Amino acid sequence: MFHNRTDAGHRLAQRLTWLHDADVVVVGLPRGGVVVAVEVARALNAPLDVLVVRKLGVPFQPEVAMGAIGEEGVRVLNPSVLTAAGISTGALDRVEQAERAELERRVQRFRHGRDAEALADRTVVIVDDGVATGATARAACEIARARGASRVVLAVPVAAADTAAELGTVADEVVCLETPEPFLAVGERYDDFRQTSDEEVVALLEGSAHILEGRHPA
Repeated sequence: MFHNRTDAGHRLAQRLTWLHDADVVVVGLPRGGVVVAVEVARALNAPLDVLVVRKLGVPFQPEVAMGAIGEEGVRVLNPSVLTAAGISTGALDRVEQAERAELERRVQRFRHGRDAEALADRTVVIVDDGVATGATARAACEIARARGASRVVLAVPVAAADTAAELGTVADEVVCLETPEPFLAVGERYDDFRQTSDEEVVALLEGSAHILEGRHPA
């Protein structure tokens, strides 16, 4: 069990010390993943940024991911869920349109006019607070590839075992502290899994400005 996301970040950072001297960028997946990522970035003395992704939830069961979207126009679909839920093209498009609007809002809110950290020819460590279906993690990996990352490392405290294995096809390396069986939900492995707010994400990014000093325009 992890006490909270900060505790999970500390523990995850201990498994990533081999990256300390590499040209690394740490990116968190908002919202909760940023709390974990900030601890990893501090430990690696690496710049911190966000990769904004949004789950595409089944309309009548939003917690079930039928896919995900992200920056750079990335879209990842889960064909088995789409088929099982009988999702039409029109229904999928409506969900994507709504989530795309929210994605753009979050990009503006979190970056606050700041350019995204350059990922080209660098090792990108993608951090989330956990992985269930893997849709958003897969989308984040595709964004990093689209931006020219030379190596993609997906790092999470907890994941479903089969999902972690599948993500090894889109990330060069998957670092996961726990793959519990049976896997019920990410939040089951945390004592404190309260929702992270936009304001908390912004504060964490601004509070990590010393890590980014000299690497971002003012």
